[in-house]
Amino acid sequence: MIHAPSLNPTWILAAVVAAIAAITDWRSRRIPNWLTVSGAAAGIAANTIFYRSSGLKAALLGMGLGLALLLPFVLIRSLGAGDWKLAGALGACLGPRPLIDVLIAAILVAGVMALAVVIHTGRLKKTLLNIAHIVGTLFTLRLPGAEVSLDNPQSTKIPFGVALALATILYVVAASLGKI
Repeated sequence: MIHAPSLNPTWILAAVVAAIAAITDWRSRRIPNWLTVSGAAAGIAANTIFYRSSGLKAALLGMGLGLALLLPFVLIRSLGAGDWKLAGALGACLGPRPLIDVLIAAILVAGVMALAVVIHTGRLKKTLLNIAHIVGTLFTLRLPGAEVSLDNPQSTKIPFGVALALATILYVVAASLGKI
């Protein structure tokens, strides 16, 4: 008898939350609190219902990890607070280990998205100069400044919620096919 891979039901919840976030982030460049807060609460509740105390522990660790890893990027204004809270909500649904895989994949997806946008808009040279500026400030332990943050209205912005959603959905699909 062939045994089909089982799919973690809380990961389906993560895919749904991620898909809604992608749609709202793509349309309005915002991820609403009602989605991130209810997604986190649902992730904690579902993990606790399905997996009891170990599920509660995984949900809290995943949420805490997502919030902790992305907080520095929010503080230097290179990531929006909605993206940050979405990572926490997805962590509550997925748990810590899958969240790490999703975050790494999301960074790669966002990088491809950013490269496509800067090439399309003719801003490749300016972007490379900004990256050099940011790296230089890291070595001197200074903040890069408002000219390379989300506060700059001329900066090119990538909807990271879309990248997080694509990575989450791909992860859940791969897991359902037994590839993870």
